[in-house]
Amino acid sequence: MNSNPNVWLVGAGPGDPELLTLRAARVLREADVVLCDDLVDDRVLDHVSPAARVLKVGKRGGCISTDQRFILKVMIREARRGLRVVRLKGGDPFVFGRGGEECDALRDAGLSVEVVSGITAGIAAPAVIGVPVTDRRFAPGVAFVTGHASESGHPVDWAALARCGLTLVVYMGVTRCEAIVTALSAGGLAAGTPAAVISAAHTPRQRHAVATLATLAAAVAAQKLVSPAILVIGDVVFGATELGLADRVQAARRVGG
Repeated sequence: MNSNPNVWLVGAGPGDPELLTLRAARVLREADVVLCDDLVDDRVLDHVSPAARVLKVGKRGGCISTDQRFILKVMIREARRGLRVVRLKGGDPFVFGRGGEECDALRDAGLSVEVVSGITAGIAAPAVIGVPVTDRRFAPGVAFVTGHASESGHPVDWAALARCGLTLVVYMGVTRCEAIVTALSAGGLAAGTPAAVISAAHTPRQRHAVATLATLAAAVAAQKLVSPAILVIGDVVFGATELGLADRVQAARRVGG
C-alpha cells in the first residue's frame, strides 16, 4: 500500500453497491475528482462527497467510449494540481480493466498510485447462480479470458483452452458467443460440456441461461442476453442452483471415474 498516493484505481465490484469494499468506500469519500466507468452502478457514487467532481468516462464494447488517452490526460492533470483523483472501475482494476496500463502511464508521469481491489464479475457472476469457478471435483483450476477481439496482437488460443481441462470464464464474449463456441468445438471440447451465461450480474437487470457448449449460442440468442455478460464453460456449471442433486452426483462420479 502506498502511504501517499496521488491517484487511486478503485474497483467497484460487479454491480450491487453492497459488494463495494470498505476501503473503496473510504477512498471515494476522500476523493476530489472521480472518473467513473459506465458499468459502475450509480448508487456507488452515493459514497462520493458532494463537493467532489464526478466525470463519467464510459468504456463499453460496441458503444461510443471515452478515449483512453483523454482519461489519462485528465488524471495526470488533476493529480498534478494536488487533487485526490480516483479512477472508479467496474469489477477489479487489474482484471480486464486496463489497470496495468494506467498504472504504468501514471508512474511514468511521476505520480504514485494505489490500487483498491474489487470483486470481479468472473467470480461473482457465476456465484450468483450457484456456480463455483473452482471445484476440485470438476477441474484443477480456472482460466479467465477475454472474448473481445485482440487489440494487442495476442489473440486467444481457443484450441489450447479447449484442451486445458480448466474452467473457462470468458469476459466480453457474449456478442462473439457463436464464434467462441465454434473455436472451442474445433479444438476438441465436447459438445455436451456444461455452460452458462450470466448477464448484468448483481443488478436488477440480471438474467442467465444454463446450457451446453453446443446450445450456448442458441440460448444467448433465444433469451436475448446482452453485455455486460460472463460466459462460464466447464463441469463446474453442474453447481448451478436450478440443476438437481442427481445431476451433480452423476457429474461428480463421471469426473471422478
